[in-house]
Amino acid sequence: MSVLEGGASSPDGMVVLAVDIGGTQIRAAAILPDGSCLARRSAPTPVSDGAEAIYQTCATLLRGVADDLPEAAGWRPEAIGISSMGPVDPWRGFVVDPPNVCSLRDAPLADEMEARLGLPAYLERDTNVAALAERWRGAARGVDDFLYVTVSTGLGASVFHDGRLLLGPDGTAGELGHITLMMDGGPRCGCGGTGHLEGIAAGAGLARQATDEVACGRSPFLRARADVAHLTARDVAEGELAGDEACGRVMRRARRAFALACVGWVDALNPALIVVGGTLAERQGERWLKPARAEVERTAFRTPAARVRIVPAQLGEDVSLVGAWPLVAERMGDPVWREKRPPRPPQ
Repeated sequence: MSVLEGGASSPDGMVVLAVDIGGTQIRAAAILPDGSCLARRSAPTPVSDGAEAIYQTCATLLRGVADDLPEAAGWRPEAIGISSMGPVDPWRGFVVDPPNVCSLRDAPLADEMEARLGLPAYLERDTNVAALAERWRGAARGVDDFLYVTVSTGLGASVFHDGRLLLGPDGTAGELGHITLMMDGGPRCGCGGTGHLEGIAAGAGLARQATDEVACGRSPFLRARADVAHLTARDVAEGELAGDEACGRVMRRARRAFALACVGWVDALNPALIVVGGTLAERQGERWLKPARAEVERTAFRTPAARVRIVPAQLGEDVSLVGAWPLVAERMGDPVWREKRPPRPPQ
Protein backbone atom coordinates (compact mmCIF):
# COMPACT_ATOMS: atom_id res chain seq x y z
CA MET A 1 0.00 0.00 0.00
CA SER A 2 1.27 3.47 -0.90
CA VAL A 3 2.30 5.84 1.88
CA LEU A 4 0.02 8.36 0.21
CA GLU A 5 -3.12 6.36 0.75
CA GLY A 6 -5.59 7.48 3.39
CA GLY A 7 -6.91 10.96 4.04
CA ALA A 8 -10.26 12.41 4.95
CA SER A 9 -13.22 10.05 5.24
CA SER A 10 -15.67 12.47 3.62
CA PRO A 11 -15.44 13.56 -0.04
CA ASP A 12 -16.36 17.07 1.07
CA GLY A 13 -13.18 17.26 3.12
CA MET A 14 -10.78 15.43 0.85
CA VAL A 15 -7.48 16.68 -0.52
CA VAL A 16 -6.81 16.02 -4.20
CA LEU A 17 -3.46 15.86 -5.95
CA ALA A 18 -3.68 17.72 -9.26
CA VAL A 19 -1.39 17.50 -12.26
CA ASP A 20 -1.75 19.60 -15.42
CA ILE A 21 0.20 18.37 -18.45
CA GLY A 22 0.87 20.97 -21.11
CA GLY A 23 3.02 21.03 -24.20
CA THR A 24 5.78 23.03 -22.50
CA GLN A 25 5.23 22.59 -18.75
CA ILE A 26 3.85 20.09 -16.25
CA ARG A 27 2.44 21.61 -13.06
CA ALA A 28 1.21 19.94 -9.89
CA ALA A 29 -0.43 21.03 -6.64
CA ALA A 30 -2.61 19.84 -3.79
CA ILE A 31 -6.17 21.16 -3.98
CA LEU A 32 -8.16 21.71 -0.80
CA PRO A 33 -11.97 21.64 -0.52
CA ASP A 34 -12.10 25.44 -0.65
CA GLY A 35 -10.24 25.52 -3.96
CA SER A 36 -6.90 26.57 -2.48
CA CYS A 37 -3.73 25.37 -4.23
CA LEU A 38 -0.92 24.22 -1.94
CA ALA A 39 2.64 23.03 -2.56
CA ARG A 40 2.80 23.98 -6.23
CA ARG A 41 5.57 22.36 -8.27
CA SER A 42 6.44 22.45 -11.95
CA ALA A 43 8.90 21.10 -14.49
CA PRO A 44 9.41 21.33 -18.26
CA THR A 45 7.49 18.74 -20.27
CA PRO A 46 10.06 16.24 -21.64
CA VAL A 47 8.31 16.18 -25.00
CA SER A 48 11.12 14.55 -26.96
CA ASP A 49 12.04 11.92 -24.35
CA GLY A 50 9.03 9.62 -24.72
CA ALA A 51 6.03 8.71 -22.61
CA GLU A 52 8.02 7.15 -19.77
CA ALA A 53 9.84 10.44 -19.14
CA ILE A 54 6.48 12.24 -18.90
CA TYR A 55 5.12 9.61 -16.49
CA GLN A 56 8.22 9.95 -14.32
CA THR A 57 8.00 13.75 -14.30
CA CYS A 58 4.33 13.68 -13.28
CA ALA A 59 4.93 11.12 -10.53
CA THR A 60 7.94 12.99 -9.16
CA LEU A 61 6.02 16.27 -9.01
CA LEU A 62 3.02 14.64 -7.35
CA ARG A 63 5.17 12.90 -4.73
CA GLY A 64 6.88 16.20 -4.03
CA VAL A 65 3.56 17.95 -3.57
CA ALA A 66 2.36 15.27 -1.16
CA ASP A 67 5.60 15.52 0.81
CA ASP A 68 5.23 19.30 1.05
CA LEU A 69 1.81 19.18 2.71
CA PRO A 70 2.05 20.32 6.34
CA GLU A 71 1.80 17.29 8.62
CA ALA A 72 0.23 19.26 11.45
CA ALA A 73 -2.83 20.04 9.34
CA GLY A 74 -3.57 16.33 8.84
CA TRP A 75 -3.96 16.73 5.09
CA ARG A 76 -3.46 13.48 3.20
CA PRO A 77 -4.49 13.14 -0.45
CA GLU A 78 -7.17 10.66 -1.47
CA ALA A 79 -7.03 10.76 -5.26
CA ILE A 80 -5.36 12.30 -8.32
CA GLY A 81 -7.04 14.54 -10.87
CA ILE A 82 -5.21 14.75 -14.20
CA SER A 83 -5.63 17.56 -16.71
CA SER A 84 -4.10 16.83 -20.12
CA MET A 85 -4.11 18.14 -23.63
CA GLY A 86 -6.68 16.23 -25.66
CA PRO A 87 -8.24 14.36 -27.10
CA VAL A 88 -8.57 11.90 -24.24
CA ASP A 89 -10.66 8.83 -23.42
CA PRO A 90 -11.82 9.76 -19.90
CA TRP A 91 -13.41 6.38 -19.21
CA ARG A 92 -10.23 4.38 -19.76
CA GLY A 93 -7.95 7.21 -18.63
CA PHE A 94 -6.02 7.32 -21.92
CA VAL A 95 -4.56 10.29 -23.75
CA VAL A 96 -5.59 9.47 -27.31
CA ASP A 97 -3.95 11.57 -29.98
CA PRO A 98 -2.44 14.90 -28.81
CA PRO A 99 -1.14 16.78 -31.88
CA ASN A 100 1.72 18.51 -30.05
CA VAL A 101 3.00 15.63 -27.86
CA CYS A 102 3.05 12.57 -30.09
CA SER A 103 4.76 10.44 -27.43
CA LEU A 104 1.49 10.40 -25.45
CA ARG A 105 -0.53 8.82 -28.24
CA ASP A 106 -2.73 6.08 -26.70
CA ALA A 107 -0.97 6.61 -23.36
CA PRO A 108 -2.62 4.99 -20.26
CA LEU A 109 -1.90 8.03 -18.14
CA ALA A 110 -4.41 7.38 -15.34
CA ASP A 111 -3.26 3.78 -14.88
CA GLU A 112 0.37 4.90 -14.77
CA MET A 113 -0.29 7.45 -12.05
CA GLU A 114 -2.34 4.96 -10.03
CA ALA A 115 0.44 2.37 -10.23
CA ARG A 116 3.16 4.83 -9.25
CA LEU A 117 1.36 6.64 -6.42
CA GLY A 118 -1.16 4.09 -5.15
CA LEU A 119 -4.12 6.48 -5.47
CA PRO A 120 -7.14 6.38 -7.79
CA ALA A 121 -6.58 8.69 -10.74
CA TYR A 122 -9.06 10.40 -13.06
CA LEU A 123 -8.14 11.92 -16.41
CA GLU A 124 -9.93 14.61 -18.37
CA ARG A 125 -9.13 17.04 -21.18
CA ASP A 126 -7.62 20.27 -19.87
CA THR A 127 -10.41 22.56 -21.05
CA ASN A 128 -13.01 20.32 -19.42
CA VAL A 129 -11.11 20.43 -16.14
CA ALA A 130 -10.94 24.22 -16.43
CA ALA A 131 -14.68 24.39 -17.06
CA LEU A 132 -15.29 22.34 -13.90
CA ALA A 133 -13.12 24.80 -11.98
CA GLU A 134 -14.87 27.90 -13.29
CA ARG A 135 -18.26 26.41 -12.44
CA TRP A 136 -17.09 25.43 -8.95
CA ARG A 137 -15.18 28.55 -7.90
CA GLY A 138 -15.09 30.97 -10.82
CA ALA A 139 -17.08 32.94 -13.37
CA ALA A 140 -19.66 30.19 -14.09
CA ARG A 141 -20.53 29.46 -10.47
CA GLY A 142 -24.11 28.16 -10.31
CA VAL A 143 -24.62 28.21 -14.11
CA ASP A 144 -25.84 24.97 -15.72
CA ASP A 145 -25.52 25.87 -19.42
CA PHE A 146 -22.31 27.58 -20.48
CA LEU A 147 -19.25 27.37 -22.68
CA TYR A 148 -15.73 27.67 -21.40
CA VAL A 149 -13.27 28.84 -24.06
CA THR A 150 -9.53 29.21 -23.62
CA VAL A 151 -7.55 31.31 -26.09
CA SER A 152 -3.89 30.67 -25.53
CA THR A 153 -1.32 28.73 -27.59
CA GLY A 154 -4.32 26.81 -28.89
CA LEU A 155 -8.03 27.50 -28.74
CA GLY A 156 -9.93 24.93 -26.69
CA ALA A 157 -13.48 24.79 -25.43
CA SER A 158 -15.87 22.85 -23.24
CA VAL A 159 -19.64 22.64 -23.25
CA PHE A 160 -21.68 22.42 -20.04
CA HIS A 161 -25.31 21.39 -20.59
CA ASP A 162 -27.89 20.86 -17.85
CA GLY A 163 -25.15 20.98 -15.23
CA ARG A 164 -22.90 18.34 -16.81
CA LEU A 165 -19.99 18.29 -19.19
CA LEU A 166 -20.95 17.35 -22.74
CA LEU A 167 -18.47 14.56 -23.55
CA GLY A 168 -19.97 12.75 -26.54
CA PRO A 169 -19.73 8.96 -27.02
CA ASP A 170 -15.94 9.09 -27.39
CA GLY A 171 -15.20 11.82 -24.84
CA THR A 172 -14.03 14.27 -27.51
CA ALA A 173 -16.95 16.71 -27.69
CA GLY A 174 -16.21 20.41 -27.38
CA GLU A 175 -13.34 20.88 -29.83
CA LEU A 176 -14.81 24.20 -30.94
CA GLY A 177 -11.43 25.58 -31.97
CA HIS A 178 -11.41 23.32 -35.00
CA ILE A 179 -14.52 24.64 -36.69
CA THR A 180 -13.67 25.84 -40.20
CA LEU A 181 -14.26 29.55 -40.80
CA MET A 182 -12.41 29.94 -44.12
CA MET A 183 -13.29 27.51 -46.90
CA ASP A 184 -10.57 28.49 -49.36
CA GLY A 185 -7.39 27.82 -47.45
CA GLY A 186 -6.54 30.31 -44.76
CA PRO A 187 -3.97 30.12 -41.95
CA ARG A 188 -2.61 26.71 -41.04
CA CYS A 189 -3.78 24.99 -37.87
CA GLY A 190 -1.65 22.82 -35.60
CA CYS A 191 -3.90 19.84 -36.40
CA GLY A 192 -2.91 20.04 -40.06
CA GLY A 193 -6.06 21.70 -41.36
CA THR A 194 -6.49 25.21 -42.74
CA GLY A 195 -9.00 27.95 -42.01
CA HIS A 196 -9.78 26.68 -38.50
CA LEU A 197 -10.63 29.14 -35.75
CA GLU A 198 -7.59 27.98 -33.78
CA GLY A 199 -5.25 28.57 -36.72
CA ILE A 200 -6.63 32.07 -37.23
CA ALA A 201 -7.05 33.30 -33.66
CA ALA A 202 -4.86 31.32 -31.20
CA GLY A 203 -1.26 31.93 -30.21
CA ALA A 204 0.49 29.29 -32.31
CA GLY A 205 -1.55 30.29 -35.35
CA LEU A 206 -0.73 33.96 -34.85
CA ALA A 207 2.96 33.08 -34.59
CA ARG A 208 2.79 31.18 -37.90
CA GLN A 209 1.01 34.11 -39.51
CA ALA A 210 3.72 36.43 -38.18
CA THR A 211 6.39 34.31 -39.86
CA ASP A 212 4.42 34.45 -43.11
CA GLU A 213 4.14 38.25 -42.89
CA VAL A 214 7.91 38.53 -42.49
CA ALA A 215 8.53 36.16 -45.41
CA CYS A 216 6.33 38.34 -47.61
CA GLY A 217 8.05 41.54 -46.46
CA ARG A 218 4.88 43.08 -45.12
CA SER A 219 5.88 43.88 -41.52
CA PRO A 220 8.94 45.95 -40.60
CA PHE A 221 8.06 45.54 -36.92
CA LEU A 222 8.02 41.75 -37.08
CA ARG A 223 11.10 41.69 -39.28
CA ALA A 224 13.07 43.44 -36.56
CA ARG A 225 11.70 41.10 -33.88
CA ALA A 226 12.47 38.02 -35.97
CA ASP A 227 16.15 39.00 -36.10
CA VAL A 228 16.30 38.70 -32.30
CA ALA A 229 14.06 35.78 -31.32
CA HIS A 230 11.40 33.35 -32.47
CA LEU A 231 8.15 35.23 -33.19
CA THR A 232 5.16 34.76 -30.90
CA ALA A 233 1.58 35.98 -30.64
CA ARG A 234 2.75 38.62 -28.19
CA ASP A 235 4.94 40.13 -30.93
CA VAL A 236 1.91 40.43 -33.21
CA ALA A 237 -0.19 42.05 -30.47
CA GLU A 238 2.58 44.49 -29.58
CA GLY A 239 3.08 45.26 -33.26
CA GLU A 240 -0.56 46.24 -33.56
CA LEU A 241 -0.23 48.63 -30.62
CA ALA A 242 2.92 50.07 -32.23
CA GLY A 243 0.98 50.85 -35.41
CA ASP A 244 2.35 48.08 -37.66
CA GLU A 245 -0.21 47.62 -40.45
CA ALA A 246 0.37 43.89 -40.97
CA CYS A 247 0.12 43.13 -37.24
CA GLY A 248 -3.06 45.16 -37.01
CA ARG A 249 -4.61 43.23 -39.89
CA VAL A 250 -3.72 39.86 -38.35
CA MET A 251 -5.06 40.79 -34.91
CA ARG A 252 -8.27 42.30 -36.27
CA ARG A 253 -8.91 39.12 -38.25
CA ALA A 254 -8.30 37.03 -35.12
CA ARG A 255 -10.81 39.03 -33.08
CA ARG A 256 -13.31 38.97 -35.94
CA ALA A 257 -12.97 35.20 -36.29
CA PHE A 258 -13.57 34.72 -32.58
CA ALA A 259 -16.61 37.01 -32.70
CA LEU A 260 -18.15 35.10 -35.62
CA ALA A 261 -17.52 31.81 -33.87
CA CYS A 262 -19.34 33.12 -30.79
CA VAL A 263 -22.38 33.87 -32.94
CA GLY A 264 -22.41 30.28 -34.19
CA TRP A 265 -22.04 28.88 -30.67
CA VAL A 266 -24.85 31.08 -29.34
CA ASP A 267 -27.22 30.09 -32.14
CA ALA A 268 -26.36 26.38 -32.00
CA LEU A 269 -26.02 25.80 -28.25
CA ASN A 270 -28.03 28.57 -26.51
CA PRO A 271 -25.59 29.01 -23.59
CA ALA A 272 -26.38 31.33 -20.73
CA LEU A 273 -22.70 32.23 -20.48
CA ILE A 274 -19.48 32.11 -22.49
CA VAL A 275 -16.49 32.21 -20.14
CA VAL A 276 -13.29 33.20 -21.92
CA GLY A 277 -9.87 32.42 -20.45
CA GLY A 278 -6.34 31.75 -21.64
CA THR A 279 -3.29 33.98 -21.72
CA LEU A 280 -3.97 35.57 -25.11
CA ALA A 281 -7.56 36.52 -24.28
CA GLU A 282 -6.55 37.71 -20.81
CA ARG A 283 -3.87 40.01 -22.23
CA GLN A 284 -6.27 41.40 -24.82
CA GLY A 285 -9.03 41.90 -22.25
CA GLU A 286 -12.01 43.91 -23.48
CA ARG A 287 -10.24 44.37 -26.79
CA TRP A 288 -10.99 40.67 -27.37
CA LEU A 289 -14.40 40.37 -25.71
CA LYS A 290 -16.11 43.56 -26.82
CA PRO A 291 -16.23 42.70 -30.57
CA ALA A 292 -17.67 39.26 -29.71
CA ARG A 293 -20.44 40.79 -27.63
CA ALA A 294 -21.24 43.30 -30.34
CA GLU A 295 -21.34 40.66 -33.09
CA VAL A 296 -23.61 38.38 -31.06
CA GLU A 297 -25.96 41.26 -30.31
CA ARG A 298 -25.98 42.29 -33.98
CA THR A 299 -26.31 38.97 -35.80
CA ALA A 300 -27.23 36.06 -33.48
CA PHE A 301 -30.81 34.91 -33.07
CA ARG A 302 -32.65 37.33 -30.84
CA THR A 303 -33.69 34.98 -28.03
CA PRO A 304 -30.33 33.28 -27.28
CA ALA A 305 -28.49 36.57 -27.90
CA ALA A 306 -30.59 38.27 -25.25
CA ARG A 307 -29.74 35.59 -22.72
CA VAL A 308 -26.00 35.01 -23.20
CA ARG A 309 -23.24 36.93 -21.43
CA ILE A 310 -19.62 36.82 -22.56
CA VAL A 311 -17.33 37.26 -19.57
CA PRO A 312 -13.66 36.79 -18.65
CA ALA A 313 -12.59 33.73 -16.68
CA GLN A 314 -11.70 34.32 -13.03
CA LEU A 315 -9.24 31.62 -11.97
CA GLY A 316 -6.21 32.47 -14.10
CA GLU A 317 -3.33 30.04 -14.54
CA ASP A 318 -4.47 27.79 -11.68
CA VAL A 319 -7.71 26.87 -13.42
CA SER A 320 -6.65 23.42 -14.66
CA LEU A 321 -5.29 22.56 -11.22
CA VAL A 322 -8.31 23.77 -9.25
CA GLY A 323 -10.63 21.77 -11.50
CA ALA A 324 -9.05 18.51 -10.34
CA TRP A 325 -11.07 18.71 -7.12
CA PRO A 326 -14.57 18.74 -8.68
CA LEU A 327 -13.35 16.22 -11.28
CA VAL A 328 -12.44 13.72 -8.56
CA ALA A 329 -15.44 14.58 -6.38
CA GLU A 330 -17.79 13.85 -9.29
CA ARG A 331 -16.19 10.58 -10.40
CA MET A 332 -14.72 8.92 -7.34
CA GLY A 333 -16.80 5.92 -6.35
CA ASP A 334 -18.65 5.74 -9.68
CA PRO A 335 -17.83 2.35 -11.27
CA VAL A 336 -18.15 3.76 -14.78
CA TRP A 337 -14.91 5.67 -14.20
CA ARG A 338 -13.11 3.26 -11.89
CA GLU A 339 -13.75 0.20 -14.06
CA LYS A 340 -12.65 2.05 -17.20
CA ARG A 341 -15.80 1.13 -19.09
CA PRO A 342 -16.30 3.27 -22.19
CA PRO A 343 -19.88 3.67 -23.40
CA ARG A 344 -20.99 1.03 -25.86
CA PRO A 345 -20.87 2.01 -29.55
CA PRO A 346 -24.20 2.03 -31.39
CA GLN A 347 -25.29 -1.36 -32.71
